Amino acid sequence: MTRQPNEIRSDIAYSRPDRIVIRGKDLAQDILGQMNLGDFAYFQLTGKTATPAQSRVFNAVLITLVEHGMTPSAIAARLTYAGAPESLQAAVAAGLCGLGTVFVGTTEGSARMLYEAFEQAGDNPDLDRLAANTVADYRARKQIIPGIGHPIHKPIDPRTPRLFKIAEDNGMSGKHIALMQRIGAEAERASGKVLPINATGALGAICCEFGFPWKIVRGFGVMARAIGLVGHIMEESERPMALDIWHDVEARATAHIRD
Repeated sequence: MTRQPNEIRSDIAYSRPDRIVIRGKDLAQDILGQMNLGDFAYFQLTGKTATPAQSRVFNAVLITLVEHGMTPSAIAARLTYAGAPESLQAAVAAGLCGLGTVFVGTTEGSARMLYEAFEQAGDNPDLDRLAANTVADYRARKQIIPGIGHPIHKPIDPRTPRLFKIAEDNGMSGKHIALMQRIGAEAERASGKVLPINATGALGAICCEFGFPWKIVRGFGVMARAIGLVGHIMEESERPMALDIWHDVEARATAHIRD
C-alpha cells in the first residue's frame, strides 16, 4: 500500500480491551497453542503462515545461533549481570551489542554478498565464474569474505552441512546456496587455506532462499542469541563466574606492573 503524506501507519498489530490482533490473527484464539516460537516469528515478519517445509528450515535458522559457548557476547552479558543483577535486560542488551561483522552478524554480510553477486548476473549465470569473480573482488579489496572460515571449526563447521541438508530436504536449496558453496570452494583454492563455510554463511544463503532482505538478516541472530544469553544469565545467577573472570583478567593484565 502507498503511504500517504504525514500518515503514521503500522500493519503489524493492534490491541483492544478484549483482544490483541497480530497480522489479522487473534493472539489468544488463533496463535497461542497453535504456533511455535519460530513459526510465530516467521508470521510476525512476513504476515504469512509458514508451510511445514518453511517451518522446519526457519526454525533451524533460529536455533543454530542460540548458543555457541563462552563467546564474547556471553561473557559481556555475565559481566554486566554481575555489576547490575537488578537489570537482566541490560545484561542481555550488553551481549547483543557485540553481534556484528565478526560474530553472528556475518549472516547479514553473506546475504548481501550473494544478493549483490546476482544483481548483474543475468538469468542463467555461470555460478563458477560468479564465485571466482566474487572471491577475487574481496581479495583485491583485502576484505574477509563473509561467511567463510572459522577459528574453531576446521576443516568443516558441523552446522553447515546439516543446515544445507535441511534446506535441500525441504525444497529450499536454490541458487544462493549453490553460489555460497562455490564461493567457499573458490576461497580455499585461491588462498590455499582451510576456509570452511561457517554457520553464518550457510544461514545467510538460506535467508536469501527465503527472500528476506539482507538488512534484516542480522536480526535473526539477535533474536536467537537473546535466548542463549538469558540461559547464560540464569546460570550466572546460580553458579557465578563473572567475578572470577574479572579478577583473573585484572591479575593477568597487571602482572607486569605488580612484578
